[in-house]
Amino acid sequence: MRNLIAKLALEDGTVLEGESIGAPGRTVGEVVFNTSLSGYQEIFTDPSYNGQIVVMTNPLIGNYGINVDDEESSRPRVRGLVVRELSRIPSNFRSTADLGSYLAAHGIVGIAGIDTRAVTKRLRVSGSLKGTISSGEKGSLEIEDNRLVEQAREWSGLGGADMVKEVTCEAKHAWTKGFSTPFAECFRAGRPRERLGAGLRVVAFDYGIKHNILRILHETGFDVTVLPATATADEARALRPDGIFLSNGPGDPEGVPYAIETVRSLIGQYPIFGICLGHQLTALALGGRTYKLKFGHHGGNHPVQNLSTGKVEISVQNHCYAVDTSSLGPEIKPSFVNLNDRSNEGLYHTELPIFTIQFHPEAAPGPNDFTFLFDEFARMVREKTPVSWGEKSHLKR
Repeated sequence: MRNLIAKLALEDGTVLEGESIGAPGRTVGEVVFNTSLSGYQEIFTDPSYNGQIVVMTNPLIGNYGINVDDEESSRPRVRGLVVRELSRIPSNFRSTADLGSYLAAHGIVGIAGIDTRAVTKRLRVSGSLKGTISSGEKGSLEIEDNRLVEQAREWSGLGGADMVKEVTCEAKHAWTKGFSTPFAECFRAGRPRERLGAGLRVVAFDYGIKHNILRILHETGFDVTVLPATATADEARALRPDGIFLSNGPGDPEGVPYAIETVRSLIGQYPIFGICLGHQLTALALGGRTYKLKFGHHGGNHPVQNLSTGKVEISVQNHCYAVDTSSLGPEIKPSFVNLNDRSNEGLYHTELPIFTIQFHPEAAPGPNDFTFLFDEFARMVREKTPVSWGEKSHLKR
C-alpha cells in the first residue's frame, strides 16, 4: 500500500500536514469536533453529519474495526475525517473489516497524525470553521497551502443550504426490522412488558433518519411507514396515521422550507414527536426562530436537565443549530436544557399533543438514558392528549 500524505486547511489560514487515511482526493465541509469515546461507525454513518468534516477528540480511532450491525444508514455520510491515530489492526470478535479500508471503499477522505487537541481548541475559540482535506502522493500534492485555504473559504457552507435532499430516502417504504445487536438487551431492560405502540400506525419523515430510531419505533410496537423529506402533508394523511414522527437530519433547518410547510400543515391534526432537525422544524413551523451555535454539540456525553424533575442525564448530540425559545408563544414550554451552554434541548405544547427533543434519544452510539421517550410518544399517540411535563408526567422516573 502506497504511503499518501494529506493536508487539512481551515478558512482561518491554518494548514496541517499528516498521513492520508481512507480514499485519496479532496473534500470540503464544516469542521466540527466529536467527543464520543466509542461508536465511531455509528457517527460516520449518521446522516446528520452530511456536510461536516469530523474531528474525533478520542486519540485512537478504529481499534475495534467495522461490522455490519453498527451501520446507521446505507453508507458513511461524513464529508471527511480527522484523527490523531488510526488503528490499522482492529481487535474485536464482531469486526469484519478495518476502518481505513472501509473509508477507502466508500470514498471518504481523511487525515491522521495531526494534533487533534490543537484543532479542537481552535474550533472552541473560533467556532466551527470551513475546511478542506486534500490527500495524495507527495509528488502530486504540490498545491499551494494558500489555495487549499481559499477552497475552504469559497465553499458556501451549511447556512441556508438543503443538506437533507442528499440523505433522505427515495420513496415511501415500510420498516419492519427490530434489533439484531447487543443494544436490544439494554433497550428492553426495565421497560413495560406491553408494546405501548401496538396497533398504532406512525408515519416517519426521513430527513436523514438513523436506523436505530426505526428499530426502536418498531420495537415499541408501531406500524412504521417512512416517507421522503419531500413528501407532502397530503401524502402523509393518505396513510391514515395515528401519529407523526419527525427525524434527525443535517444542516440548517431554514434550508428545507418545504419540510417546514409540511409540518405546519400537520400540526393540530396528529400527535407529533420530533428529534434533532425534526425538533427545529417543529419550532419554525410554530412560528419560532433558530440560530447557529458557535461550535455545535457533537458527542455522546452531553448533560441535559429535565426542567420538570431537575434530573440530569447524559445525551447523544449532533447539531449546529438551536431553537430560540423566546421566539415561541406562551403555549410552548421548554422541557430540557443543555447544562454546558444553557441552550434549549426540548419543547412541549401545552394545548396540542406535540413534544420535541434536540438530542438523540435513540443513542447508537452513546448512553440510552432517553429511549423511554418513545414510550411517552406511544402514550401520547394513543391518548391524543398533550404530554404532561409536570407532576403527573411519565417522565418523573
